[in-house]
Amino acid sequence: MITMNAFETKWLGKEFYHKESTDSTSLDIKRLADQGSIDGTVVSADMQTAGKGRRGRIWQSANGENLLFSILLRPDMKPDKAPQITLLMALAVTKVLRQEYAFDAKIKWPNDVVINGKKVCGILTEMFLNGSDIDSVIVGTGINVNQTVIPDELSESATSLLLEKGQSFIREEILNKVLSAFEQYYENFLREGSLESIVPQYNEWLVSLNTEVRVLDPKGEYSGIARGINAGGELLVELSDGTIEIVYAGEVSVRGVYGYV
Repeated sequence: MITMNAFETKWLGKEFYHKESTDSTSLDIKRLADQGSIDGTVVSADMQTAGKGRRGRIWQSANGENLLFSILLRPDMKPDKAPQITLLMALAVTKVLRQEYAFDAKIKWPNDVVINGKKVCGILTEMFLNGSDIDSVIVGTGINVNQTVIPDELSESATSLLLEKGQSFIREEILNKVLSAFEQYYENFLREGSLESIVPQYNEWLVSLNTEVRVLDPKGEYSGIARGINAGGELLVELSDGTIEIVYAGEVSVRGVYGYV
C-alpha cells in the first residue's frame, strides 16, 4: 500500500489521498475538484476497477502491483494549452526511469512511455471548463511497476519495470520522484507559456524520432518521417514530398510502420 504523503515537492501532493481500491483515480480527483480541492491534489490507488485510457480504452491493472495516480491542476491558461501538460508528465516519467533507475525509457508521442518498444506508462489528461475558462485539468497516470503477468492480448505491446529488470520496485519512491520532476517541468511551462525549453530533451527521448511512422487520422491515414515536436507539442511529420504535416493529439494515433512504436 502507498502510504507516503510527505513528498519532496513545494506544492504538488500537499493534499494527498490513497485508496486500496477505487473506480478511477481521475474520477476521484474530479469529485474532489467539484468539492473545491486545491491545485496540486493527488489521489493514488492500489487498484482501479474502471481505469480510463486514451480514446475510451480501459487501463487494466492488477491489485497492488502498479502505480496509479491522478493530479488536480487549476492552471491560469488558455484551454488550447492544456493538452501540452500530457507531454510534461511523459517527460517527467521518462526522466525518472532513465536517470534514477537506469532504464532506456523513451516517449511514444503524445502520452505513452515505452521500454524496449513496449508500453510501461500511459497518461490521460482531461480538461473541464467553467464557461470559456479552465476550471480544472486532471492528469491521470498509470505505470506498470511490479506487474508479473501481461495479458496475452497485450504481451507484444506492454511490459512492466519488474519484467524488464527482474526486480521489484518501491511504488511510493517512484511516485515521489515523478511528482518532483513534473512539478519542475510544469512550473517552467506556466512561466514560459510554451514547451519550447523542453523540446530538445523531449525529442532526444522520442522513440520515433527520424523514423517512419503511420498517422491514423480519422480523415485518412498517411505515413511519413517523425521529425520531433514543436513548442506547441504537436508532432512534425515529413511527407514523401518534403512538406511537413503538423499532427495534433486527440483522435489521432501515431504508430510505427511495423508495430506499436
